[in-house]
Amino acid sequence: MMKIIGAIFIIIATTWAGYEASRHLHERPRQLRQLKSALQSLEAEIMYGHTPLHEAARRLAAQVAKPLSSFFESFAQKLTNSETTVKDAWEQSLTEIWKMTAFKQGEFEIMKQFGETLGRHDRLSQQKQIMLTLSHLEREEADAFDKQAKYEKMVKSLGFLSGLLLIILLM
Repeated sequence: MMKIIGAIFIIIATTWAGYEASRHLHERPRQLRQLKSALQSLEAEIMYGHTPLHEAARRLAAQVAKPLSSFFESFAQKLTNSETTVKDAWEQSLTEIWKMTAFKQGEFEIMKQFGETLGRHDRLSQQKQIMLTLSHLEREEADAFDKQAKYEKMVKSLGFLSGLLLIILLM
């Protein structure tokens, strides 16, 4: 009886681990689409609304879902409450929320590079930087979608099957 209960717990745990890994694969393309949308909104705020950066970040925080809303909220607070540069506020906010996202190192580098140019140029140059960042993010989104299509189902199955293998080895 104890073996059966232990086997059930093993199956549940490994299946849950497989589903958690697949959730990460599912979240990455969704969060990349949200990030692209947020950057397009930022571009509109800068180009057409002539909105100050801290105010644009506050508006973006209200528009996007977590964890990106936390990023823009933190960025806006750092710009208004502390004596820091835009680059430093961007990097600190990015580092704070990074663990909550499903992003990879490539996206971190793209966003970090974008933060280095944010607020340094005129509106036209800033628009070009946003377009460049969006093209990089589109490439990353295509990669994330490919990985999701290839590996999501496999990871779920692998979680369950590894539990079965573990049970067989322990019996």
